[in-house]
Amino acid sequence: MLTMLLFFLALGAVAGVLAGLLGIGGGLVLVAALAWFLPLHGVPREVAMHAALASSMASIILTASSSAWSHHRRGGVLWSTVAWLVPGILVGAWFGSRFAIGLDGEVLKWCVAGYCFVVGTQMALSRARKGSGRGDIAPRGAPMVAAGGGIGAVSAVVGIGGGSMTVPLLVWLGVAPVRAVGTSSACGVFIGLSAAAGYALQAPAGALPAHAVGYVYLPAAIGVAVASVLAAPLGTRLAHAISGAALKRVFAGFLFLVGLSLVLW
Repeated sequence: MLTMLLFFLALGAVAGVLAGLLGIGGGLVLVAALAWFLPLHGVPREVAMHAALASSMASIILTASSSAWSHHRRGGVLWSTVAWLVPGILVGAWFGSRFAIGLDGEVLKWCVAGYCFVVGTQMALSRARKGSGRGDIAPRGAPMVAAGGGIGAVSAVVGIGGGSMTVPLLVWLGVAPVRAVGTSSACGVFIGLSAAAGYALQAPAGALPAHAVGYVYLPAAIGVAVASVLAAPLGTRLAHAISGAALKRVFAGFLFLVGLSLVLW
């Protein structure tokens, strides 16, 4: 039990740094690590991916909150943009979790791994839009609501806080990378809330053997969240100290490594 607790705390610390640095809530590294670890502690392998996704989403609520607050204190969150994205996010994440519950664990594994490779390649090869990076740009309007729906749905299926979609979208629309990360962190709070509720309330009865609400494995969700909240401010400081181009390279490399670990699962 002590080993399991220490693992969740260490994993939470890594997730917290990534949340502040990349605006992703650490979701992808959580999903990969939990998919490997949970079957060793009584979670059946056939539902381990579901539990990993659900627990990741639950922990993201606090992780992203800590990261968003740190970015907010530095003026790095575009709250008007968040307000336009959130309605779509809430609906999309709820239905995304419902869709994921109906998929086989092996199918979910390949969904997450494929997502990592596609987005990692996009981030590695993309170039900043001409005129991007202005601090006064705050995208808003109905298209952002629709974008939020897509971001929420995909995030729930692959267990992330949405940063690997929200950050590139905002950067393409002209937002400075570090402010895109901060805004993404704020959106991640609402993605986590809606998706975690979906995985908890829409799961079949007795989905996990013990210590769970639906597919949310509580020891993992709570242990990771506690440590990640403390570590997120460190990632935020790093994000404000690293150039936008370097941040994108870190982002891409991170996604490739996580995708590879899932292929080997």
